[in-house]
Amino acid sequence: MPTLPIPVFVSFLLAFACLRLCVEQRRLSVLGLLLALCAAQSFIIALAQHYMVPGLRWVQPVSAALVPPVAWLAYVATALRPAARGDLLHGLVPLAALAALLVAPAFLDVLLPAAFVGYGIAILMQALRGADAQPQALLAHGNLPARIWLVIGAALVASALSDVLIVLAQATGRAETRGWIITVFSVGNLLLIGLFALSPYLRAEPPEAEEAEEETPEPDIELWQRLQAFNARERPYLDPNLTLAQLARRLRVPAKALSATINRSTGENVSRFVNAERIRHAQSLLLRGETVTEAMLASGFNTKSNFNREFLRVAGASPSDWLKASRTTAEVNTSQPLS
Repeated sequence: MPTLPIPVFVSFLLAFACLRLCVEQRRLSVLGLLLALCAAQSFIIALAQHYMVPGLRWVQPVSAALVPPVAWLAYVATALRPAARGDLLHGLVPLAALAALLVAPAFLDVLLPAAFVGYGIAILMQALRGADAQPQALLAHGNLPARIWLVIGAALVASALSDVLIVLAQATGRAETRGWIITVFSVGNLLLIGLFALSPYLRAEPPEAEEAEEETPEPDIELWQRLQAFNARERPYLDPNLTLAQLARRLRVPAKALSATINRSTGENVSRFVNAERIRHAQSLLLRGETVTEAMLASGFNTKSNFNREFLRVAGASPSDWLKASRTTAEVNTSQPLS
């Protein structure tokens, strides 16, 4: 058993992160709720394992059963779609844990690991589909939100291993390792889930009012032409908070149809396509004398790391190197005599 109350420190760290997120967003988002649950569960583990507080056997399983469905709902809210009434059905998981606690406590040994593994695999399968399968994620962030959710999904699956390892430890006569197993796997994965949930790449704007989508998508060529005309006229890519869902609503087409059209027309996903438009806009600003920072902010990027990465991908050079080469080429062209 660890002598230091590591779960207490983890709970305080996650509680502070939750408070900071709520202050930044001025509301309790689903990500904030996930952080709060991870903090509470870590504190409950500390009270149960280190301070032997009685009565927590009625609280710990139910609070643990809340974490996987809330993690899934956080994924849905930041990556897939706005909340819906059907999401309330996920509340059946903690209710089932409470029922098992009252009627058949042994069933908890199956229910809790199954909940962590099931929701973890669901997140992994969705996140593996890539950026275009997450229409609520900001397009400026590219594949980063999907990769972060892959880590969170894997952490949920790994959390279920603690129960298996505890059984193995008891079967092999090493019951004294139970505290370390809980600390490393349960609390460690709670910390991992909480810290990754705090990532700015998972932030989503408050959902807008939904507009009716067309039942039958247009042929690729017509939708592609309409998208090009819309980009030239409205320049939606300059909005740093643009998502695939927002772009599809403005074009009044299903998000899947729009992403499929862009993919087949350009060979790129929606995020890369939008960021390429932003980079071309930034290039025009740089040639007009804007600074790199001014061009970055005016072209729909919030962070310099994303801007530099996408600029290198599209232009094959850093902004400063590209600008120097462009100016050199322009000087050479203007100095050549007309034939």
